[in-house]
Amino acid sequence: MPNTPLPPAPEYPLPASFFQQDARSLAVDLLGKVIRRQMDGRWLSARIIETEAYLIAEKGSHASLGYTDARRALFMEGGTIYMYYARGGDSMNCSAEGAGNGVLIKSAYPVVDSISDAKSLELMQQLNPNRDGTQRTQQRLCAGQTLLCRALGIKVPDWNAKPFCPNQLFIADDAYRPSTVVQAARLGIPSGRDEALPYRFVDADFAAYCTRNPRGRTRQPDRDYRLLSLQQAKLNAVSGDTLAG
Repeated sequence: MPNTPLPPAPEYPLPASFFQQDARSLAVDLLGKVIRRQMDGRWLSARIIETEAYLIAEKGSHASLGYTDARRALFMEGGTIYMYYARGGDSMNCSAEGAGNGVLIKSAYPVVDSISDAKSLELMQQLNPNRDGTQRTQQRLCAGQTLLCRALGIKVPDWNAKPFCPNQLFIADDAYRPSTVVQAARLGIPSGRDEALPYRFVDADFAAYCTRNPRGRTRQPDRDYRLLSLQQAKLNAVSGDTLAG
C-alpha cells in the first residue's frame, strides 16, 4: 500500500493539561467531547456520552490490583491511552492525574458534521455491524465500550500505553456542553469491590443511547441516580459519597 499522506488534524486536540485532574472530575469534563479517529482517509467521530472514573485507592479499579505491564498506561502521564479486552472486545480508557487513576470511555454517539460526513458514518457501520451482519443503527452504534472501539477501529495492540495522536486518534472540544448530567453507580463492579461508588456519569440528553439507561423505569432519583447540572456534577464527583440505596 503506498504511503499516502494522512489528512491534517481537523481541529486542536485537548491539551495534555486537560487530563491532569482528578479522575472523577475528568470523567465529567469528558462528557460531550468528540473522539476523532482517522481511517481510510476519513475522520470517524463520536461524542462521549458516558464515562466511569476509577481510582487506585478503590477496589473497583484495575490499578488497585497492582502494576503490570498491561496496566502501565494507568501509571503514566494523564491523557495516556489505556486499553484492555472486555468480554472479548477492545475497551478504551485514559489516565488521569495521579498514578493508577483513569477514566473509562463507556459509550458515545456518532457525530456527522463538517469533519465527519455521512460516508464516515457508513464506514463506522461497516466496522460494527449487528451480529447477524445487518446494519447497526446510529443510536446503538457506539452504545457500549466495545461497540465504541469497534465502530472507530481502535484496538488494544495499536493503542495501549500510547499518547493521543493529532493525525490518528484524539479527543477534541467542539464547544458542546451537556445541559444535565446523570450520576450513578458504575456498571459491572463485583460485590465487595466498592460497587456503590457513584463514579458513572451520563449526558442526560443521550441517556437512552448509552450502555444502560440509568433512568430506566425501575430506577428512582436519589436512590439510584442523581440528576445534576454540569457544574453540580463536577462538585459532586469528587465527594466520594454513595447514593441512598
